[in-house]
Amino acid sequence: MARSEPLAATTMGLETALALQAPASAAGLAEAVRVSVPTLHRMLQRLPAGRLISAGQARRARYALRRPLRGVFADVPVYAIDTEGRAELLGPLALLQPQGAWLALAGSDWPVPEDARDGWWPGLPYPLYDMRPQGYMGRLFARAEHRALGVSPDPQAWTDDDVVHVLSQRGFDASGHLLLGDAAYADWQALRLNQPPPLSPDETPAAYAALAARAVATGVPGSSAAGEFPKFAARREVSGDLPSDTPHVLVKFSGADDSPTVRRWADLLVCEHLALQQAATLPGVAAARSRVLLHEGRTFLEVERFDRHGTHGRSPLCSLETVNAALLGDASRDWTHLARRLAAAGRLAEEGVASVAHLWWFGRLIANTDMHAGNLSFRPASGRLLVAPAYDMLPMLHAPLAGGEVAAREFEPPLPLPPQRAVWQAACMAALAFWQAAAQDQRISSGFRALCERHHARLQQVAPYA
Repeated sequence: MARSEPLAATTMGLETALALQAPASAAGLAEAVRVSVPTLHRMLQRLPAGRLISAGQARRARYALRRPLRGVFADVPVYAIDTEGRAELLGPLALLQPQGAWLALAGSDWPVPEDARDGWWPGLPYPLYDMRPQGYMGRLFARAEHRALGVSPDPQAWTDDDVVHVLSQRGFDASGHLLLGDAAYADWQALRLNQPPPLSPDETPAAYAALAARAVATGVPGSSAAGEFPKFAARREVSGDLPSDTPHVLVKFSGADDSPTVRRWADLLVCEHLALQQAATLPGVAAARSRVLLHEGRTFLEVERFDRHGTHGRSPLCSLETVNAALLGDASRDWTHLARRLAAAGRLAEEGVASVAHLWWFGRLIANTDMHAGNLSFRPASGRLLVAPAYDMLPMLHAPLAGGEVAAREFEPPLPLPPQRAVWQAACMAALAFWQAAAQDQRISSGFRALCERHHARLQQVAPYA
């Protein structure tokens, strides 16, 4: 192997090799620049200070160059907030050339894939992906802030660098318990010191009406027509009729007129509240607590944030979609299949598999046709996953079409295979209770109550054949 090249040229070749393949082993780099491994180690020590990242012991040792974020090579500190509102440094996040990142999560609550046990990630570490602005509120944020942050107004078009930049500058109230960067941490501290008081019970309805009007005026056109409720975040007082440990809520709302489309969305909001109540009766299943408010022609569904505790406390959260991408890479949309695979990998306890199965069948038996992997979440704990409370559970089969038309659709309850019968029967009991409650709830329109009554009768009819 030739070793006579000038040192400057060889060092340049080393930086080129690192920029093309990261993370790389010493043997791989030595072969790329045609030097011995001992010489390669000496060359690594001569690289500019702060550019090189190394991690892993012995044969697992790997090396990479930092990638600048908006021209800056500094690492981004990642802070974790606990349920008491205390923040600790989880570790530094480093972006890598030509792509990927480094963040050591081994030993934390987060399950870590085998190929990331030394901190190397092919993209961003997966706990960061659910922090991205997304959905109605994410698009609202992007439309308002994209010019100031230098990103696209469409958050779906953001690169990993864009996500890190946005979160490090504005991500003080993202999903879960993490904060990226000192600027976001400073905003969180300022919020703690200057947080406005929560809404009192008397002022909540009018305040929600005002917040809804503002969200509609500045928000995303056509969200409800596209199958997504407009929403806003709020803080309200915790009183005797609200058995809660958190004042933090997300509020979905309907339109204010009495058109068939608006009326249907209002019916579905009430149905979501009723469905969450019944989901909480399933074995091993918790559900987000909610309530319905009616004011100024709008229907409001207030859902408590279960990643918030008290005034300032937080807890980690990760969607099945993100967990699947990081730990499984499975194309299935079936929650029960993915839960079994997580259990087989030692990431989810068997009782968690049963909880997911009960919730999956319940959703199907209440005509929830929108059970994608973003609508189930987990809480990491000691390297494993716990099923988070249920949310977004409602009969989306009857949502208006994209153009606003309220189409008539029939519901045929799915039946189980023999090994699924016990779980199906438990879910069926909860689904029957849901359809009956919806058929009797006077907040729901008479036409939709009659539809719910028919679904209740049909489910009763097929239940003996399960």
